[in-house]
Amino acid sequence: MDCAKVGRLIVQLRKEKGMTQQQVADQLGISNKTVSKWECGLGCPDASLWNGLSNVLGADILKMLQGELRPNRPDVGKMNRARFYVCHVCGNLLVSTGESAISCCGRKLSPLVGKAYTEEHRVKVEEVDLDFYITLDHPMEKGHYIVFAAYVHDDRVLLQRLYPEQSAAFRLPITKRGGKLFLYCSEHGLQTYPFTI
Repeated sequence: MDCAKVGRLIVQLRKEKGMTQQQVADQLGISNKTVSKWECGLGCPDASLWNGLSNVLGADILKMLQGELRPNRPDVGKMNRARFYVCHVCGNLLVSTGESAISCCGRKLSPLVGKAYTEEHRVKVEEVDLDFYITLDHPMEKGHYIVFAAYVHDDRVLLQRLYPEQSAAFRLPITKRGGKLFLYCSEHGLQTYPFTI
């Protein structure tokens, strides 16, 4: 571990938070001289302090250990570049609008890769009031069900979470046409539909 790089990053993050060395030290239950030592590159935080330091400075532990935060490419505002992530440990659903480093439960997540829908995942779409009512004949059992549905267009992502024991049906407000519909099946992964109605 490069203590000089880590120290420079700690200084940067502390200043971004508008904190003094004493404030960081107080939150960690250590002396301000210890924080000063880190920032000068004369030592690195003890392993027992990394989690607290990460919380105080609001930064990812792994990035702090590497001593650098590489920014993602700027979000150009195109929602149709949305990426979906599902944590296979806790089931969290996460969405980014561009390239990003996403982790959950201590594990780095890769974006789900959508593939064309299969016949068993064919949807039926009806207009009901001001919504599209979307149904599919799909199991909704604990081990095999539709986890989420998302409609993605240039300027919006509409997300619907589904659960086992519910029906495989959901509503989307009638909005712009020509986006994409995504369904994530717990067994078969992410399915992509051209949503041209």
